[in-house]
Amino acid sequence: MKSSSRLRCMRTLAACAALLFGGSAHAQALEVATSFSILGDLVAQVGGERVKVRTLVGPDEDAHAFQPRPSDAREIGAAALVVVNGLGFDDWMTRLARAGGFKGKVVVASEGISTLEMTRNDGHGHDHGHDHDHGKDKGKAVDPHAWQDVANVRRYVANIATALAAADPEGADAYRAAAERYDGELRALDAEIRAAFAALPVERRKVVSSHAAFGYFGRAYDLHFLSPVGVANNAEPTAKGVARLIRQLKEEKVPAVFIENVADPRLIERIRSESGAGVGGTLYSDALSKAEGPAPTYVDMMRANLATLQRALVAPGR
Repeated sequence: MKSSSRLRCMRTLAACAALLFGGSAHAQALEVATSFSILGDLVAQVGGERVKVRTLVGPDEDAHAFQPRPSDAREIGAAALVVVNGLGFDDWMTRLARAGGFKGKVVVASEGISTLEMTRNDGHGHDHGHDHDHGKDKGKAVDPHAWQDVANVRRYVANIATALAAADPEGADAYRAAAERYDGELRALDAEIRAAFAALPVERRKVVSSHAAFGYFGRAYDLHFLSPVGVANNAEPTAKGVARLIRQLKEEKVPAVFIENVADPRLIERIRSESGAGVGGTLYSDALSKAEGPAPTYVDMMRANLATLQRALVAPGR
């Protein structure tokens, strides 16, 4: 009887310990602040339950138009790690973190990728300047939307895993394992997108999106994206540039124009009506969808964009 009582007691203590340590582990989760929803998902994929992610610019929100609040600076200042895209896309995040008293490491997820530079006027009347400073040289602008190439996101994930392991050495093995698993998923996704466009005729590889967010996608998967505005979604298109773009669409019989989830659709609707191109659907450029939408994670987002492009470009008779 004593033995039985002792066993029950030990089991009770073990259960209490599990609850205690489980709660403690949750309370001590690594606090990571990220600038926008795509980065937030990548950190969550690698960090799992060991991290608590705070993302400033949420799903279906435009990072170009983000206006931080004083409370944002305080919350970021208390984080153990800050992760930014870099390439001038979210420099405000670093300034905000420092203003909130953050003393730790700011991780640039895009570090080490092959960047894409664009001239400020590419002959289509597009202003590729950005309200944030993307310029490396006079007349040049760096495209910050590097996540639109899955190969670049594999680099993002490696950089994030390294940073998490340095900030939380006890979880290093878990972060490496999660990053390896996720990298395999990304490799498969990259191959899937390449295979989908492999047989697409050259004349059907031209599409129009709201702003120049798909340069890396175009370079990686051999599509030509046109846009009425540059890399900043809140830039103002010129009337001359829009008219030139409409003429080009008519001449080249571009099959489709696309709305973006973070953009005002009125400009694209005007281009569609005046050019005769069809509306191909909604593309996810700078933000994920909400949880109930078609693109709540990065992998979901790229597959949603792939499906939308395929329907518009591959369908015969358009």
